[in-house]
Amino acid sequence: MSTYTTDKASPFTRAVISSMRKLYPEALADQSFDNTGLLLEAPFDPIRRQMNSVLLTIDLTKAVADEAVERKDCIVVSYHPIIFKGFKSLTLADSQQQSLLRLALEGISVYSPHTAVDAAPGGLGDWLADIVTGTLPGPEPETHTAKSKDETTDAIGKDADGDPVKEEVGENGEQSAEKEESSEPKAKKRPGRPSMGPRQSTYSKPTYPKPAELDKTDLSPSTTGHSRSIIHPTKGVEGFGEAGMGRLVRFKEPQPLTHLIERIAHGVGSPKGFPVAIPQTQQVEDIQIRSVGICAGSGHSVLKDVDADLLFTGELSHHDALAATEKGKSVVTLFHSNTERGFLSSVLKDKLTAVLKEEWQRVREEVKGEIDSNWNLAEEWEDALNDEDVLVECSERDRDPFGIVILQSSPQVGKPLSDGS
Repeated sequence: MSTYTTDKASPFTRAVISSMRKLYPEALADQSFDNTGLLLEAPFDPIRRQMNSVLLTIDLTKAVADEAVERKDCIVVSYHPIIFKGFKSLTLADSQQQSLLRLALEGISVYSPHTAVDAAPGGLGDWLADIVTGTLPGPEPETHTAKSKDETTDAIGKDADGDPVKEEVGENGEQSAEKEESSEPKAKKRPGRPSMGPRQSTYSKPTYPKPAELDKTDLSPSTTGHSRSIIHPTKGVEGFGEAGMGRLVRFKEPQPLTHLIERIAHGVGSPKGFPVAIPQTQQVEDIQIRSVGICAGSGHSVLKDVDADLLFTGELSHHDALAATEKGKSVVTLFHSNTERGFLSSVLKDKLTAVLKEEWQRVREEVKGEIDSNWNLAEEWEDALNDEDVLVECSERDRDPFGIVILQSSPQVGKPLSDGS
């Protein structure tokens, strides 16, 4: 008699789903567009079962699907739904459907919580609010921004390339600065022909916040006086009264924008750079922030009517950012999923592990009771139900599509934000 059950998911998958629903009920999600919950329910084969492990990811890409198969995970919890619209067919020609079919074949299920995590108390919105209100190690630095090459030389008499300069007086009495190399006039260089020899790379490979850097942060809980409110409250979900989309932070005392930029960088894995938009009439080091509107991922729909000095989100369109700066607001974006990924390792991993240990014990006892009357299955399910292990891990291959490439041959211009000199 075959024991391959086509009508049941693995008991461990059941425990994971019930744990996620306890932490982030699907009723909290934005039902106007979202598709949360169990998206792929893989049949359970007790003879060829997976490990009692969960793989957390923001996006379920082919690389992450490969990772789950190699690790023999039981279920992938993918923050973003891999299925948004209905399918008319499932084929290997579509890359996303290909990943789903492969996972089903391996007995790996897929669950997506998405905006339920955004809205939940202590969820993604509050995590981002904790970052902008967090405390850096030691005193917050005096901050400066970089100067362009067109600006005057620094106090030690060097130009933007770090070379000594001397002043010469022109015919009309104007002063000019030149590098102390030669007083002979330089002939204008003509463009040369492209070299066929080896070329030196001038740009770095794309860089991404590293998973190891997302596991740790030197930000401490806030010591900065502030209030926090929900931008779009969600009502009617029992036990989740303080839930909703977006967060609005109001500081008791104005905060330098440069300090908030430092906190954000420390809180999301120290990326090599991220976009900042400010009004054209202001300098970043002069801007004081009294309020911050916060939304993970794509923030326009949540933040469009928010009265805040700073909009902090994953992405904002060109026109939306321009409209904000024209109103005197500033904008910080991190690329869409870089406002989300750190939450998995900083918060969700430990929360889910704690709840899942209790839930797995409950489900094991429940399933044992279900199969007591069917002794043909009891022996073959025994190993699965006696396995007490629970493992929750974050994907090592999940990353935002966009990385930062850095110009290697260009010297640093001016002073970095954290330079206190």
